[in-house]
Amino acid sequence: MSKFLKLFTNRIFITILWFSLSFLAALKQILHHHINNYQIYKYTFINLILHKNLYAPQPQNFLDSNHYGPLFALFIAPFTLFPDVVGTLLWVVFNAWALYQAILMLPVTIQQRTAILLICTHELMTASFNVQFNPTMAALIVLSFVFIRRKQDIWAALAIVIGTYIKLYGIVGLAFFFFSQNKLKLIMWLVVWGLLLFALPMLFSSPAFVIQSYYDWYNSLVEKNALNATSTMQDISVMGMIRRLFHYPQLSNMVVLLPGILVFALSYLRISSFNQTSYQLLILTSTLIFTVIFSTSSESPTYIIAFVGVAIWFMNLDKPVSNWEIALLVFALIITSMSPSDLFPRFINKNYIKPYALKALPCFIIWLKIVYESLTRKFTHPPSYSVV
Repeated sequence: MSKFLKLFTNRIFITILWFSLSFLAALKQILHHHINNYQIYKYTFINLILHKNLYAPQPQNFLDSNHYGPLFALFIAPFTLFPDVVGTLLWVVFNAWALYQAILMLPVTIQQRTAILLICTHELMTASFNVQFNPTMAALIVLSFVFIRRKQDIWAALAIVIGTYIKLYGIVGLAFFFFSQNKLKLIMWLVVWGLLLFALPMLFSSPAFVIQSYYDWYNSLVEKNALNATSTMQDISVMGMIRRLFHYPQLSNMVVLLPGILVFALSYLRISSFNQTSYQLLILTSTLIFTVIFSTSSESPTYIIAFVGVAIWFMNLDKPVSNWEIALLVFALIITSMSPSDLFPRFINKNYIKPYALKALPCFIIWLKIVYESLTRKFTHPPSYSVV
């Protein structure tokens, strides 16, 4: 038993597990010809060059439609140089690598980083099955936090702008603004990167087309938001959960979102704790989870973002960890992470978890606890880790 436990705390073993499960998930989808998301991504670059609408359906090439910003076309561009099989595998491995590197940069101990990787491994595999960008989105949010802490505002601004121009979620990196030691520098670089990355796709297309594409992107998001409420695959959020549990599809997002924002903002009342690492990590975890559970665009693969928050929260808890806190982690592992997999009873998932968006429930409860901790925990202990 001790050898078994030792294996699951071994950094090399966890690293192999992290990448191999994602690789195998991608390989399975390739063998079953389920790489539609990669096809959507690939054609954003092709369409950018050909001046074709980035958001119009192209059933001859892929199902559904693109919902990422014009900058994403350049992000996916290097992968389109390869055949689809190779490009898909490289894409999935890249996303796993991006999140892996971001987690290794967190201001926690090496042992805690390893544990965070282990907790997130299954959720990463879910994202990899869907050939999703979400692991990199989680990485960009974490990196914006890490770079601000390291006083590398130029790179923090870059991470925020890239995330925002690709999927809008990146804007939540501004939640760490108050941790910056040079706020004017951060603002300046946000503007600089914002202008540069707005114009960058124009080098591969034309200014008029890219500007029109941003307008088309806005319209596609508005349309998608309207459709999300009627889909069991989308709107896995607090709003979606309430809509489905109470059979109230006409519920306005703002009725839930505005109180959620106010609760989120309560954590910033602890101004005296802004320089405490444990407090900062709570804000990071709150941000990662909030971004997903209050978004109508959230689907099962999106939860890798929230689950990174869950894992960091658990490893950032005061010791000893209570039974209640362990129960919350187990609850999240079972309902949020395991429910979409074959490891979970299909009947329960099909008849309860999916129809009622219950995948969001454990993360919502943990998020409320995080906000409570940020208001009540004593942040007096000095950090016991290397920030390198």
